[in-house]
Amino acid sequence: MEGKGAMGNGGMASSGSAASGSAIDVQRIAAEVAAHAATLARLRGEVGKVLVGQEAMVSRLLIALLTGGHVLLEGVPGLAKTTAIRTLAQAIDAPFRRIQFTPDLLPADLLGTLIFNPREGSFTTRKGPIFSTFVLADEINRAPSKVQSALLEAMQERQVTIGDQSYPLDPLFLVLATQNPIEQEGTYPLPEAQVDRFMLKVKVGYPSLADEKRVVGLALERSEARVAPVAKPADLLAMRGAVERIYVDEQVRDYALALVQATRDPAKAGLAALKPLLAFGASPRASIALVVCARALAFLEGAAFVTPQQIKDIAHDVLRHRVLLTYEAEAEGLDADALLDRLLAAVPVP
Repeated sequence: MEGKGAMGNGGMASSGSAASGSAIDVQRIAAEVAAHAATLARLRGEVGKVLVGQEAMVSRLLIALLTGGHVLLEGVPGLAKTTAIRTLAQAIDAPFRRIQFTPDLLPADLLGTLIFNPREGSFTTRKGPIFSTFVLADEINRAPSKVQSALLEAMQERQVTIGDQSYPLDPLFLVLATQNPIEQEGTYPLPEAQVDRFMLKVKVGYPSLADEKRVVGLALERSEARVAPVAKPADLLAMRGAVERIYVDEQVRDYALALVQATRDPAKAGLAALKPLLAFGASPRASIALVVCARALAFLEGAAFVTPQQIKDIAHDVLRHRVLLTYEAEAEGLDADALLDRLLAAVPVP
């Protein structure tokens, strides 16, 4: 049943009373997805006023928003990474903060601290820039490990502890962390266990000639498009609820699990030659993220159920930072994406 429309019986269960129950569910879910289509179209339209040729990056940001995950962006400077999240925040009418990570940054600069008031003899809390809806952690690998750990703890726990009191973060709290793949001098690479906590790692490439021509034209005209708020945080929370009800057939779940298993033991997919190239495969967190993100992708495409093609479409972004290659793979010039291409081609599609 490969392909976007390849779900047998319209994506319903295949037997007995489960089939009729699933039929009602899928129809209801389809109606719920359609109800959000207009808001989603307005949101994409507003972001498209400013961002040219970065539809894939915007799609991944929306997937992270709809699933409560965070994104690690890798790309050279000047590819509109900051503009993307700022524009999205403006379109959703939500606060945005940009934090430039530097070697002298301290955890208190990020989270906040307690300030002593000598007149009253008491401490007051000064909250840091982490208390926002959208946070851009620019060049996260330039800050020392204590700062990286403080940020990633906030991402995982969705709360910040200052002194002896914990403060919850915004329900839509989204961290977009960037890192430059070229310049590595003076950086503190993220440990693999921390990288694994990012739901997606997105590689941002150069725009096409036509798109770059439009970007240059807009810059020469000095025409700055104004982004109007076309959605509210409550709309995004409602969309999250709809995404959680997207139907995932058991065969599709098994396919996602087979892909993750293949990163650990490629011989199961008939690729025993890849075993010396793989140091570690993806964690169980990857299996969850693969299915959850495919749900969000189905929602963005207006579907009520997940297909194997949607699993394949999001697989690179979910798995590329969770697969560790050996020195032998690097010597052969293989990267994680090339290895995943081979696994995706080998694992049977239901």
